Amino acid sequence: MTRDELLAHCLAKPGAWQDQPWEGDVVVKVGAKIFAFIGGPGSTTVGVKCAPSREAADEWLHRYPDDAAVMPYIGRSGWNTLRYGGAIPDDEIVEAVDESYRWVVSKLPKRDRPA
Repeated sequence: MTRDELLAHCLAKPGAWQDQPWEGDVVVKVGAKIFAFIGGPGSTTVGVKCAPSREAADEWLHRYPDDAAVMPYIGRSGWNTLRYGGAIPDDEIVEAVDESYRWVVSKLPKRDRPA
């Protein structure tokens, strides 16, 4: 999986749009909320909400200790950084992005959720 393929997958989600809140770093949002941190050119990681709690998100760290890490600043809320192109299979990266999207959409006010 490439960065462009991952970005295209994210942007194919209903209501998804690309933003660049920090110079050089791309994120994908639904409504006003980020569901994927893609990073800049050459990035091989994606930041996603893996679970509603830190304890549940730690499963990724146990399964892929060299390719999964707690995201700085927001990791306590269940966010991890996952490296693609390594030990984590592409289908699991896609599933993690899909799950992050679902978690974020579920927390949006109903009026802001994509149809």
